[in-house]
Amino acid sequence: MNISTFVVGYTAAIFPHGDIDHEALPALRAASDALPPDVRTVTWAMDQVPFMDTTALHLLHEQRTAARHRGRTLFVRGLRPQHHRLLTVAASVSPTMDFLALNRCR
Repeated sequence: MNISTFVVGYTAAIFPHGDIDHEALPALRAASDALPPDVRTVTWAMDQVPFMDTTALHLLHEQRTAARHRGRTLFVRGLRPQHHRLLTVAASVSPTMDFLALNRCR
């Protein structure tokens, strides 16, 4: 897993390159944790993520919760068909997690 992070002013973008699975999780969390505290908008760009498993669900839920606590806005873009299928199944199994909101991201 390679991760590119760009910060411009109060906006940050995190670009994972590779599959999101259990092995990738520590590096992904570290990329998010390393963002400056004054960042107000974070975008996770999933364009270069060919596959994600349930680890990505945990990551996205964590990121959404952290964004709320830090007063940030979270965006997810570049979701692929496999990502949408995973989010659809997750939404049907755990409707209270609001994965449908993430599934509407493009």
